[in-house]
Amino acid sequence: MLLMSQQVLPSCRVNAPYTFETLRNHLLFSCTAKQLLCKRRGEPEMPQLAKDGEIMLGAIFSFHSSWKDRQDSFMRKPQPLECTSLNFRDFQFAQAMLFAIEEINNSTDLLPGITLGYKIYDICGSIARGVRVALALANGNENISTLSEAPCSRPGQVQVMIGETSSTPSMAIATVNGPFHIPLISHFATCACLSDKTKYPSFLRTIPSDHYQSRALAQLVRHFGWTWVGAIRSNNDYGNNGMATFTENAQQLGICLEYSVPFFRTDSADKIQRITQIIKSSTSKVIVAFLSLMDMDVLIHELSRHKLTGYQWVGTEAWIFDSQTASMDTHHILDGAIGLSIPKAHVSGTDIFTEFWETMFSCRFKSGITSADTQRECTGQEDLSKVQNSFTDMSLMPIINNVYKAVYATAYALHNVLMCDKTCNKKVQILQHLKKVHFKTKDGDEVYFTEEGDPPAKYEIVNWKRRKTDIVDFVTVGLYDASLPVGQQLIVQNDSLLWAQNSHQVPVSVCSERCPPGTRKVLQKGKPVCCYDCVPCADGKISNKTDSITCVLCHSEFWPNKRRDTCVKKEAVFLSYEEIMGVLLTTASLLGTCLTIIVAFIFFRYRNTPIVRANNSELSFLLLFSLTLCFLCSLTFIGQPSEWSCMLRHTAFGITFVLCISCVLGKTMMVLMAFRATLPGSNVMKWFGPVQQRLSVLGFTLIQVLICILWLTISPPFPFKNVKELKDKIILECALGSAVGFWAVIGYVGLLAFLCFLLAFFARNLPDNFNEAKFITFSMLIFCAVWITFIPAYVSSPGKFSVAVEIFAILASSFGLLFCIFFPKCYVILLKPDKNTKKNMIGRGYRNNTI
Repeated sequence: MLLMSQQVLPSCRVNAPYTFETLRNHLLFSCTAKQLLCKRRGEPEMPQLAKDGEIMLGAIFSFHSSWKDRQDSFMRKPQPLECTSLNFRDFQFAQAMLFAIEEINNSTDLLPGITLGYKIYDICGSIARGVRVALALANGNENISTLSEAPCSRPGQVQVMIGETSSTPSMAIATVNGPFHIPLISHFATCACLSDKTKYPSFLRTIPSDHYQSRALAQLVRHFGWTWVGAIRSNNDYGNNGMATFTENAQQLGICLEYSVPFFRTDSADKIQRITQIIKSSTSKVIVAFLSLMDMDVLIHELSRHKLTGYQWVGTEAWIFDSQTASMDTHHILDGAIGLSIPKAHVSGTDIFTEFWETMFSCRFKSGITSADTQRECTGQEDLSKVQNSFTDMSLMPIINNVYKAVYATAYALHNVLMCDKTCNKKVQILQHLKKVHFKTKDGDEVYFTEEGDPPAKYEIVNWKRRKTDIVDFVTVGLYDASLPVGQQLIVQNDSLLWAQNSHQVPVSVCSERCPPGTRKVLQKGKPVCCYDCVPCADGKISNKTDSITCVLCHSEFWPNKRRDTCVKKEAVFLSYEEIMGVLLTTASLLGTCLTIIVAFIFFRYRNTPIVRANNSELSFLLLFSLTLCFLCSLTFIGQPSEWSCMLRHTAFGITFVLCISCVLGKTMMVLMAFRATLPGSNVMKWFGPVQQRLSVLGFTLIQVLICILWLTISPPFPFKNVKELKDKIILECALGSAVGFWAVIGYVGLLAFLCFLLAFFARNLPDNFNEAKFITFSMLIFCAVWITFIPAYVSSPGKFSVAVEIFAILASSFGLLFCIFFPKCYVILLKPDKNTKKNMIGRGYRNNTI
C-alpha cells in the first residue's frame, strides 16, 4: 500500500547512510531518476481541516465512528475507506484544538511572532487508516524534486500530533511515530499499556492511565460491599487491558467476577444475544462496564430491546458522564449508574469558546465531513446557538479540556525550544522538552507529565440522577486521588447516592451473605472464593469480626460465649461449702465428729465398767481421738484449694488414719496376746504390755509422718487449674506433686489395714462372750472394701467429684470403724447394763486380763 519494494531502491541512487529521516522517506517515497521526483506511493491522504502556519501541528480524530464493510477481491486496487455514522464528540475535540491554537497565535507571551498551523484528519476509528494518516503527517503528500545523487529526505511535516481518541489506534500510531521521535499526545486514550516507554517512547497523554482507573474502580466496588459482580469490556486494548488490571486488583480486595464477557460494536446479533442471556441468568446485581463510548451506545440499544433494568452499572470515564449515552437510555437501563470521570473543568472564556465553536462550523467542512445520512445542504449562515444536539452539548468539557491542555503543552515545549539561548543543547528533540513542561492553565489546572508520560491521576465519582423531565444529571458524589496514601484515596458521600430503579438503598450483590462473628467462611467446592458457607466456630474458638476465614483459639482459661464471638473467663469449679454435695459431706463429717465425741463421753462416763476397761481403755480413747481427726480432716478437702490446704489435706488424712489403724491393730494384737496368756506356761503379756502398745502405735504413726515429710520436701501437692477435664470450666484442684508420695501414703494405710484385718480374722473365734476381734474384723472388712473400691472411682472421677470420692471414702471407713467397734459396746453400756459385768465378760475357758 505504502511501502515500496527493495528493487526500486537502487534507482534512487542514495549514497548517504540510512538514518531515521532517510529510512522514513524511502518507505514512503519512490525515487524516479527520469523525473527527478520523490513521489509518495498510493493515493494521498488529505486532511479534513487544515491551516498553514510557520510551525505545523497534526491531529488525528474520528469524525465518523464506523465504516462500511468491503470485500477486497485482490484483483484490483482497494477502494478508499467509506466512513459512516457521524461522531460529533470528536468534532468538539477538533474545535477545542482550533480554539487553543487561535489563543496561542493571538498571545504575545507564548510563541510571540510565530503562527501555529494545523492538519486535522478523520480516521473513522480505523487502525489502518490511522497508520496511513500518521505517515502522511510525518512526510506530507507533495512531490519533491531532487538531484539524482541526493536522497529523498527532508524535515518532518509536523512537530507534534494530537490524538487519537481511542487506545488501539493510538497504539498503532505511537508505534509508527516512535522511531522518528514525533510526539503523540492523546486526550482520551487511557490504556495502561501505553505507559510502557520501551514500546511507545514518544507517547504522552493528558488523561490518566487506566492503571489508576482500574484500581479506583476495584476500590469503589469494594467500598459498597459488592463482592459478586459481572463485567463487560470492549474487545480491544482499552477494554481488555483495563479489565485485566481491574480483575487483578478486585481479586486482591476479595471481589469475584461471576462473568467477564468481551463486546465490540460490530459483533454479530448472535453474540449480543448470548451476552444478554448471560446477564439474565446471572445472580450478581452489579455490572462493571469497561466499554468505550461507541461500544456502550450500541450495547445500550441492544439491552433496551430486552428491558434489562434493575442492574447497578459501574462505568469508566469513557461513558459515565456522556449526555448522548444518557439520552439514548430511554428504557432507564443505566439509571443510578456510578463511575469515574475526569474532574470537571472548563476552557477559560467558555462563552467565547462556544461562540468560536458555532462560527467555525460552516459548510467549508462539507467536503471532509459528510455522511450518507445528510439530507440537506448548509449555507454557512445558520444560527447554531439554539441548536441542541450532541455537537453543542458541553458535557464532555473535561475531555475538551484535555485537548486544550495538549495544545498548550506543545506550545510551551516549542516556546522553550525557540527561546533557548546559547547554553541550550540544540540537539535536544521537542519530545524531551514536552516531557519537562510544567505549567498552569488560565484556570489554575496544573499540567505536567510523569516519567511514563501520564498526568497525575485524579477522578471524580459520578452518579446518574434522572429528573422527572427525563434528563440525567451527572452528580459528583466523591473523589479519587491516586497521589494520596492508601486508605485515603477514595472519598464517597454515601448519603447523596441514588441507585438503580431510583432506590436509596445500596444494592446487595454477593454470592454468599456475610458471615457474622462466631462463624468462619468455608469455600464451596468448585466455586470462586466469594461463594462460601458460614460454619460455626469449633468448641474453644471464636471469631470476633465479620467474614472471618479462621477462628481463633481462646486462652486455656477462657471459653467462647454462646455467640462464639468473645472469649469469657471460664467458671472456676471446686467442691465448695455452698453446693449441695459440699453441704451433705460437711454435714456427714460433723455428724461423725459429734457421734465420736458422744461415744468418747459415754466411755469416759462409764470408764470404770468392765466393758470399757476390757482390752485397754487407753487405746479406745486414743482410737476415738483419731476417729475425730479422721472426720475433721475431710473438711480440708472442701473449699477452694490453696497451697496450705493442698499440703494439709493429704498429710492430715494419711497421719490420722495411720494413727487410727495403729490403735485398731494394737487392740487386735491385745486380743491375741490375751488368749495366748491363758495357755499354760505362756509369758506373752509381759512382752506386749501398755508400754509396748503405746510404742507400737507411735512407731507405726512415725513411719507415716516420715513418708509425709519426704513427700512435702521433695514434691508437695499444690493448687492446680485443670483446664482440660471440662471444656467450659476450670477445675480448681490439688495436684499430687509426687504421685509416688501420694500412693505411698495410701499404700501404707492399706498395708496396716490389711494386716489388722488378718489378725482380727484369726482372732474372731476366740472363746469370749464379748470377743472384740469379731467387730474389728467387720470394721476392717468395711475399711478395706471402701478403699479398694476407692482407687478406680478416684481415678475415673472428673474434677471435684474425685475430691468427693476421697471424702466419701474417708467418712465411710471412719463410720465403719466407729459403728463396728464402739456401737456394740455403747449398746451394752446404755441398753444392756446387766451384761456390763465382769462375770459376763469372762467367757467359757477364758480368763480376762484387765489392765
